[in-house]
Amino acid sequence: MEAAFAAGAALAALDALVRAEPPFAALWRRRLALDAACASLQATGRPADKATLRDALAFTSGGADPGPAGRVYRAWRALADGSRRWSEIAADLGAPIGEEGVALVAAQFHSQAPAPIAAAAAARAVAAALDKPSPALAFAVADAVLAACLGWPAVLPLFASAQPGPGEAAGCAAYARAAARACDLHAELARAEARLREVAPKLRAKGSSAALAHLLAEDALTTASQIPGLSERGLRRLFDRLVGLGAVRELSGRPTFRLYGL
Repeated sequence: MEAAFAAGAALAALDALVRAEPPFAALWRRRLALDAACASLQATGRPADKATLRDALAFTSGGADPGPAGRVYRAWRALADGSRRWSEIAADLGAPIGEEGVALVAAQFHSQAPAPIAAAAAARAVAAALDKPSPALAFAVADAVLAACLGWPAVLPLFASAQPGPGEAAGCAAYARAAARACDLHAELARAEARLREVAPKLRAKGSSAALAHLLAEDALTTASQIPGLSERGLRRLFDRLVGLGAVRELSGRPTFRLYGL
């Protein structure tokens, strides 16, 4: 019961932030997706750091295969961006499911239990039904069920990063931890957004407004990112300017093929 109350309190605070619809909502979800991908890979004994996952998607063109780790990150991104194509998400997470599996996932959205309890139960049900164990898929379904129960407009990837143990109490405790971390990330991004808004009047480059909008939506951008009004050279100069102003971070630590984000 104590874990359920803790989860309820933490999720209530998180719910208020979700409903406020901050300008960086898409970025917030994608950062949580990155955390979930790292945690999912760690749990399967195939750890990959954030830099590796960012590279896997940033430098994979079109529909090319980003590799096993990249596919896991792609799955979490798809979930956070609003995809409900569970067959595709499951395949990218290394747990392909057929029509019966898709139907099983769909059945989890009809629970009348409180949100964190329904979500944790969904994770257990999916995990128990799979021929090949896939905690990542179970956690993804749990997050989608939670979002549906709370009436959120999009899914926040939460459960995987909390690494929940078995049982209802452990599931509730995991959501309490995950919600608290998501609130902390929201506060961090709110500060970054404020700094970006502060320096915006100092930017004179054509297309800078579009670039700022992309930075508020995307986890990482390259100088080759398609932003109206900015060439690759112009975008590089703008990013360097923003880094100098302390409004943007260079995420790769490399002299070439750099990545930029809040």
